Amino acid sequence: MRKIKLLGLIFISLAMVLWFNLHSSTPSIPTVASSPPKTIRYFERTLPQSIAHILLIPANSKFLVTPALSQKVSTVKEFAQKHQAVAILNAGFFDPINQKTTSYVVIQRKLVADPKENDRLVNNPDLKSYLSQILNRAEFRRYSCGKTLRYDIVLHNASQPVGCQLVDAISAGPSLLPELTLAKEGFVDNATKRDALGSNQPNARTAVGITRDGSIILVMVAQKPSAPTNSGISLPALADFMKTLGADKAMNLDGGSSSSLYYNGKTFYGKVDSEGNSIKRPVKSVLLVQEN
Repeated sequence: MRKIKLLGLIFISLAMVLWFNLHSSTPSIPTVASSPPKTIRYFERTLPQSIAHILLIPANSKFLVTPALSQKVSTVKEFAQKHQAVAILNAGFFDPINQKTTSYVVIQRKLVADPKENDRLVNNPDLKSYLSQILNRAEFRRYSCGKTLRYDIVLHNASQPVGCQLVDAISAGPSLLPELTLAKEGFVDNATKRDALGSNQPNARTAVGITRDGSIILVMVAQKPSAPTNSGISLPALADFMKTLGADKAMNLDGGSSSSLYYNGKTFYGKVDSEGNSIKRPVKSVLLVQEN
């Protein structure tokens, strides 16, 4: 009996020591595995009248988003092959007749495309009263700020931040976020009923956005082949959609038949013809996504 009591006391003592150690000792520091490298995320969203193809390029990742220009218009797939890019999105406006740019393009601190050199733009009497606005539209910029890379969306005439140098830029417009600036950028004139982009009508559209943490969002909204004359997205709806994706700033890019996105070996086109077939129009300029 005495042995049984002794064993019981020993068991209780051991249990109390174990309980004390578990509840009073300093918690161990968990081992944190190395985070996987930040990479591009592609996903689709089905909208009421369209299908959105979305690329998210995380901030501080190994990927850069930069413009590229072709002397002759090219498809996004051809741009991707030439530049060995992971992804390509059509970007600036151009005149399909003379194939000259109507958007500014700056690459590696050099102006490589100037809309003021496009005679069909600057000498068009119908656009004379809007020309100053056309030449000061929204543009997507990349800055070098010391050792820091920074993206922004501002009007073309905006000054660069103190301590930063403009490396790349491409203009298009209008700005979608923080506000939709159709009239300010000369796309809409309510007095004359001008609406250069059919802003309130559904159409294939493309856009670029920047989140609060500096991530880049590339979006191409495609029409539905089953509804070629009544599908796509309006510009106000596109602005709202970019906001739902987390963009603080966003701007519209060339849309309609130019809408096209290349990613990971596959090409998506936005505009369809009357029979629902994809329209594959070559473009003048694009945004490249490449490894840094």
